Amino acid sequence: MSSGELLNVEPLELKFPFELKKQISCSIHLSNNTENHVAFKVKTTNPKKYCVRPNTGIVLPRSTSDVIVTMQAQKEAPSDMQCKDKFLLQSVVATPGILAKDITQEMFNKEEGRVVDECKLKVIYLPPPQPPSPVAEGSEEGSSPKESVKDNGHQNGSEVKSVISRLMAEKASALQQSNRLRQELELVKRDMTRSRSGGVSSILVIVVGLLGIFLGYILKRT
Repeated sequence: MSSGELLNVEPLELKFPFELKKQISCSIHLSNNTENHVAFKVKTTNPKKYCVRPNTGIVLPRSTSDVIVTMQAQKEAPSDMQCKDKFLLQSVVATPGILAKDITQEMFNKEEGRVVDECKLKVIYLPPPQPPSPVAEGSEEGSSPKESVKDNGHQNGSEVKSVISRLMAEKASALQQSNRLRQELELVKRDMTRSRSGGVSSILVIVVGLLGIFLGYILKRT
């Protein structure tokens, strides 16, 4: 930032991200920290290449103003990306109530008793912004998402097979126990039929009930 007697100018370097066949703009910020009306004028060493809006104007006391500098689309880039173009911003104290249309070149002539502040600005080309690099597919360990899905599917399939095998084994064991209990129940029935004891019927009911409860529990698990 340049801190002159009349205007503070920021920045002192006009930076353009250079791209072929594309207009590029940047701004100059002017601050008037005085109690005077200040007139300004912007000049450039290459007027055909740049458009300055506004190139003249008035900054009111304790106020600010912005100037937009637009570089016309270029057909070719300099080999070394260096630019020799320069800008000159002149400022003078103006009569209160003056309008931008009333500004003349004579107001910026250096004459005795007239203070003309000058601020030189240079142009810098910046390389164009680079597009973001594509993100490589794959996990942090280097495996691709497809491989991860494949591995997970294989692992899940193995777990399902293991669970099915365990359930089938438990079911087969329960069936064996059930068959053995049925055989024992038949033997008990035969023994009780041969017996002529009066409490045979009650005992048989109790035994059958207990065996039924046990069988129901086993079959429910399968």
